[in-house]
Amino acid sequence: MNPLTTVLRLPAAEAAQRGLAHTPREIDQQPATWRATRTLLQRERKRLAAFLSRAGIGLPGEEPKDGIPAIFLVGAGSSDYIGRALVPLLARRWQCEARAVAATDLLLPHSEIMLPGRRYLWISFSRSGNSPESVSVVERALRSRPEIHHLLITCHASGKMAKAFTGRPNVSVIVLDEAVNDRGLAMTSSFTNLWIAGQSLAYFNHPDLWERGIEELAGAAERWLPQMAKTAAAAGQRRPARVCVLGDGSQRAVADETALKITELTAGKILAWPQTFLGLRHGPMAALNRATLILALMSSDPLRRRYERDLLNELRRKQLAQHMLVWGADAEEIEGSWNLGTDISSIADDDRPPLDVMPGQLLALFCAIELGLRPDEPSAEGVITRVVSPFPIYNPTMDKDDL
Repeated sequence: MNPLTTVLRLPAAEAAQRGLAHTPREIDQQPATWRATRTLLQRERKRLAAFLSRAGIGLPGEEPKDGIPAIFLVGAGSSDYIGRALVPLLARRWQCEARAVAATDLLLPHSEIMLPGRRYLWISFSRSGNSPESVSVVERALRSRPEIHHLLITCHASGKMAKAFTGRPNVSVIVLDEAVNDRGLAMTSSFTNLWIAGQSLAYFNHPDLWERGIEELAGAAERWLPQMAKTAAAAGQRRPARVCVLGDGSQRAVADETALKITELTAGKILAWPQTFLGLRHGPMAALNRATLILALMSSDPLRRRYERDLLNELRRKQLAQHMLVWGADAEEIEGSWNLGTDISSIADDDRPPLDVMPGQLLALFCAIELGLRPDEPSAEGVITRVVSPFPIYNPTMDKDDL
């Protein structure tokens, strides 16, 4: 029995008392929910096609008369990392300008971000649909730039994102199944399912290819979850003081999310930070020591993989880590490393984020358990909460005297 299964089989009262009623289940349910999200989006396809056509995205047999609009992928926190992980895939498959723009940045004056006269499609992600920044930037954009099209993807049918904007001109809302509206503090299954909803857009003109890809992802997660859980639990027992998460391309955005998960679920007791493989040598390597756990998200690209392997071997020679966990590569490639799963080089990097984030989710969970924390609500002092607490939203045009 793998360690995750052991936690899932705890009596309900004990699980609730230890803060393990939601987070372990929400990590474990991901492969099944990916398939359910696929079914939901298949049902939404006709409505979504009409919206994308109006927004200027060319569908089969169509040629946008004014060109494809610039794409903004909008979210806050983990929802921002969803957008970052989607940018390479969406830009490549739509052959357009795509960028992730944090809702926290759009909340501030953003004349350098939004160009006058430019056409835009905003794709916003939000688990709860109640984050103050995410709701406010859409409200503001609808007032100041009503020509912008907005696709809002959320996990909460009763959230503001779903309720306040449904039926508005140039707005379409997709609400995922309530099962992925995670009850735990940290986004886990909501993160991966929101990403898969975004991935479906990239493959909108090739739905069969996307549907087969979801099955490949779900099947791979089910096969490798036991090994991921076993290795992550063993790493958590070592109580690392620091975790450095390495990734490039889409995996860099996953590294951002992974570092955040470790920070959230350990209530900041473990210092976690993301970095690129090649970027680590340019200063950040100074933060590594024998109490640091390295989590390496290896690329499927042969050239990138050679650089990544060389960097990890350098860290081993310099003895700059307590241990190295390697995901996406065979263990023998990196001497002295722990392998988190079977080689996954058959899956393109840009299509891997739902898989790539799972080792970090499990590592965060087992580190929290080892530290005696309650993963469903690890911040005992209430420093952070499941949804960011409301705060004042200021009008960027107000006079200085009003600030």
